[in-house]
Amino acid sequence: MSTEERIAKAESEDVEMTNGDALENVEEEDIEDQEEESLKTKIKLLPQATSEDGTCASFQIAQEDHTLGNALRYIIMKNPEVEFCGYSIPHPSEELLNLRIQTYGNITAVDALQKGLDDLIDLCDAVKDKFVQRLQS
Repeated sequence: MSTEERIAKAESEDVEMTNGDALENVEEEDIEDQEEESLKTKIKLLPQATSEDGTCASFQIAQEDHTLGNALRYIIMKNPEVEFCGYSIPHPSEELLNLRIQTYGNITAVDALQKGLDDLIDLCDAVKDKFVQRLQS
């Protein structure tokens, strides 16, 4: 459903909100839908480089570079359950990031990646909140 169709639907249901509010709600829904779809294809587990018990795994993340790679590696290595985390960019002309995670065995590499992504999001949110707070004061 397009943005215009969702706004028209909200207006036809006599929802009391301004167009700006309706547009904001529609944009948030669109962003969530797009994020879910892109995550399904963005991160790929490389089965040939993954151990049977799941403690070691390699991932390929599309359309990313050193910006995410270095930050994610740093955050994942802060996890005491992670033995090794490294990343590489196979070729500068390709927008691919290869990530390797090895854990001590208490958690899987997929869990370590998920925790790393969640922790990085939390860190970015905290920095954004502090930045906005300082701008407003």
